[in-house]
Amino acid sequence: MYFEQFYLGCLAHASYMLGSETEAVVVDPQRDVDLYFKAAEDHGLTIRHIFETHLHADFVSGHKELAARSGAQIYFGAQAGATFPHVAVRDGFELRFGKASIKVLETPGHTPESICLLVTVDDKPVKPWAVLTGDTLFLGDVGRPDLSRTHTPEQLAGMLYDSLHNELLKLPDEVLVYPAHGAGSLCGRNMRAERSSTIGTERLTNYALQIRSREEFVKQLTSNLPARPDYFLQDAEINRGGASALSDLPELRAIPPAELKSLLDDGVIALDIRPGDQFAAGHVPGSINIALSGQFATWAGTILGLSSRPVLIADSVEQLAEARLRLARVGIETERGYLQGSVAGWKQAGFDLAQLPEITAQELRQRLLENKLNVLDVRREPEWMVGHVAGAAWWPLDRFRLSPPEVDLNLPLAVHCQSGYRSMIACSLLQRAGFKNVINVMGGFAAWQEAQLPVATDAAVEG
Repeated sequence: MYFEQFYLGCLAHASYMLGSETEAVVVDPQRDVDLYFKAAEDHGLTIRHIFETHLHADFVSGHKELAARSGAQIYFGAQAGATFPHVAVRDGFELRFGKASIKVLETPGHTPESICLLVTVDDKPVKPWAVLTGDTLFLGDVGRPDLSRTHTPEQLAGMLYDSLHNELLKLPDEVLVYPAHGAGSLCGRNMRAERSSTIGTERLTNYALQIRSREEFVKQLTSNLPARPDYFLQDAEINRGGASALSDLPELRAIPPAELKSLLDDGVIALDIRPGDQFAAGHVPGSINIALSGQFATWAGTILGLSSRPVLIADSVEQLAEARLRLARVGIETERGYLQGSVAGWKQAGFDLAQLPEITAQELRQRLLENKLNVLDVRREPEWMVGHVAGAAWWPLDRFRLSPPEVDLNLPLAVHCQSGYRSMIACSLLQRAGFKNVINVMGGFAAWQEAQLPVATDAAVEG
């Protein structure tokens, strides 16, 4: 049997293709589906079946386009309420393809409609061979239980406990585990970086599977959940109806600098996708920097929202194409256009550029000793709790869309995250909000630790 995992690092998302004889099955496809057709062609396969393990909330799936182009059948958990042609599957449904089969396990908990797919292959000595667990069981974690409009987190967490113990933990230890997400995804809290595991390994090492009491499981799963981006529920609804094809997206319009200045005066968002150091050296005043490196689309969705209609600022057509694709993967697909001539064009039109000062961790330490600035930590709470700069205020980046942090404006404000990516986003948001004396800490808290500077580990949250 042919089996391949397609891992999309920017979304920490794993999709899969299975093939036997001439038939192929795709599971949890990403928005851009050409890679599945290429893999099928390379292995002499025809895509006949598409499974979704649930209504994904952190990205827009390509199931509808994939089905339209291949003629494949889509299979969804019966509770999904999908509004496009599909087969609504329930526990025990089995699909045979070539010399392999997929059996559906209904595993509600992450979402009400969640399913897992048990894969059996005729020529494998262990039956079943693997289970594709979607967002029900991750490596080192389980799916978060707060992504439903119809069930409370407590209800879903209880259902998840039952699904894990009544379905997945009854499988043999040797069964391979392939989840839909890895480390960095907001669909869980504590995922490991590996791409696969076994039921036995998870039984022994996954903290959530060590909790024996259903009551305690519910308590732990619903406490200290990471903030849920607003666009998650919107993406789930997009996936319920099926997204349009990427080829349907309109071409981007070139926007002259003078027009962009007028748009900015009206409150339109300019999204600068260049690397952070370039943004710091010179940028359009009021623009927001979310660099194409890192989790670009996730932060764009979190900070801007799906209906933001930004104007993109990039240095090349390749950057623009990459940004549009990655934004479309989370459901942002109505950009107004792009800045004609980029930052150089803005300057040539006679408009001023803004800069963002940067300092090293050692310079931050010295200025703190001299009481010459304040510090703002924009990492997530678990990162803060492990260790932070003494005296720093704390306001995680995912809260910035709700309100800016309350800090003393009489002193310069040095902003840091773990490595510098999120702090640059935060600095640009603060500048856009009118903060005049913002400084980015290069290398973030990692650079602070590498320099062996003092780390506070008190549990209290400051700020």
